[in-house]
Amino acid sequence: MKIEKLNTKISATISIAGIALLGACQPASGPSTGTAADFPSKSGSIICPWAPGGGTDRMARFMADQLQKELGKPFVVVNQTGGSGAVGHSAGALAKPDGHTLTMATFELSTMHWMGISDLTWKDYAPVAELNADAAAIMVRSDSPWNSLKDLIGYIEANPGKLTMSGTATGGAWDLARAGFQLEAGIPVDAVRWIPSKGSAPSIVELLGGHIDAVCCSIPEAISQIEAGQLRALVVMSPEKLSGHPDLPTAIDEGVDWSAVGWRGIVAPKGTPPDIVKKISDVCSKIVASAEFEEFMRKNGFATEWKSNEAFAVFLEEQDAQWKDVIEATGYARQ
Repeated sequence: MKIEKLNTKISATISIAGIALLGACQPASGPSTGTAADFPSKSGSIICPWAPGGGTDRMARFMADQLQKELGKPFVVVNQTGGSGAVGHSAGALAKPDGHTLTMATFELSTMHWMGISDLTWKDYAPVAELNADAAAIMVRSDSPWNSLKDLIGYIEANPGKLTMSGTATGGAWDLARAGFQLEAGIPVDAVRWIPSKGSAPSIVELLGGHIDAVCCSIPEAISQIEAGQLRALVVMSPEKLSGHPDLPTAIDEGVDWSAVGWRGIVAPKGTPPDIVKKISDVCSKIVASAEFEEFMRKNGFATEWKSNEAFAVFLEEQDAQWKDVIEATGYARQ
């Protein structure tokens, strides 16, 4: 789906609350001339590309409340869903670049253009701050015959195409995470049968019911079942061991040089003045360091991953390259 084609779709899917804010989301004719000293000069909004009630929506609403407290102007959340995240991300890219319309961007920004969903890339934005990153993990039932990643890989290699795994839709974050892991480990992608689902929660139900063999999702999404002794995590695809799970090996520990995270962060439209971007990033840094943010993340099971605007830009460039290779190798790429 091309970005030009999304304009009509955006107007058809925008919420009633969003309609009242269209003045803040109109395409810009050029760079903004506002300054950080004057910012914010009016109410602001955070576009959420995903539905109300989900993790990204909850994070957007928390940050909107905190930005209002810190900056003295109301910030509201506008849910603009559809197109596998492309509608909301596009609305954020097309907004006036004055800092008053932000977007709670997600992992899909790194993959949607490679998959032909949208032409959008991270270069269509001014990165502000990364807030969250949850690493993918592979888990099985506690009564399964696989007690380690080595056991699981041995089974897959001896029985290609037999093991079933789920965690999200085909081509979603966790599908791509396990596909990249398999490729790095020298295991063909189709050696595991991916069973598409609407998310980690229904996949875990299927796993516990014995209908699939394994799930790939984040540890926070399965923490209740892990702590209850129902599931066993075999590996986490994080660059370093998780602080709350020091005995859980990383893929790197197991000899597979691979990491994969689902991330969330704030971006502004390309052309937003750098001093305004820096001001918002600095405010986000203060929010992330607060006890309120720590408690919010703990309650929601999110892992904090802070990157300022410049570091976030470097990360997004790296993510773009990483997922290009995986998506092309899996056959999900579309031109």
